[in-house]
Amino acid sequence: METPDNAKDAAAETAAEATGIAAQDWATASAEPTYRAAVVDLLGALAYGELAAFERLAEDAKLAPTLADKAELAKMASAEFHHFEQLRGRLAEIGAEPTEAMEPFVAALDGFHRQTAPSDWLEGLVKAYVGDSIASDFYREVAARLDSDTRKLVLAVLDDTGHASFAVEKVRAAIEADRRVGGRLALWARRLMGEALSQSQRVVADRDALSTMLVGGVADGFDLAEVGRMFSRITEAHTKRMAALGLAA
Repeated sequence: METPDNAKDAAAETAAEATGIAAQDWATASAEPTYRAAVVDLLGALAYGELAAFERLAEDAKLAPTLADKAELAKMASAEFHHFEQLRGRLAEIGAEPTEAMEPFVAALDGFHRQTAPSDWLEGLVKAYVGDSIASDFYREVAARLDSDTRKLVLAVLDDTGHASFAVEKVRAAIEADRRVGGRLALWARRLMGEALSQSQRVVADRDALSTMLVGGVADGFDLAEVGRMFSRITEAHTKRMAALGLAA
């Protein structure tokens, strides 16, 4: 999904000035058992997220108003599945069983998708644009503190599949055609934001290795105050995306 340029620049700058674990490769960093467990959790969560995104896009394609829209979503779904395959392959490569790594995150992600099931085509587009982008921002923040090999993989699978510009184009056109649509979609996006942030916080809190990494017990650069600033940056990026959609945050 799309990430604002300043967020991408910040991630690149952090990586360029990396110290500690962020300056190490996987072979060196993984010698620390807690760090290894945190990375397995992170890749497991991301892998299941990509698999769920594939399933959701395939379902959303059924709501598409035109054949061209249906084909576009199918292409994006294919890209998400390729990302899933990359993550599954990496988990196996580092000696983790992919299904076991994903399993702890199934209930939370499935619950989020049940609670935020779109009622129509436009809500589905906004959900993919807003919800997936919030998740991508979170993973990019974490990636800046990971070892170089893991960071490269995470950033690669977060590459925009094209859904961002597609969603913006379709949603803005719908609002221009009927201004009443904007109010409904703005409320929907606010709900998505709240649910996505709550889910992210719950997942981190439930996984000891991940929470330890985020508050500075393993990876460098994070502490409790920084976690708060991280979620503030994610919220700011959400506000900018809402503006791009033509919606009030």
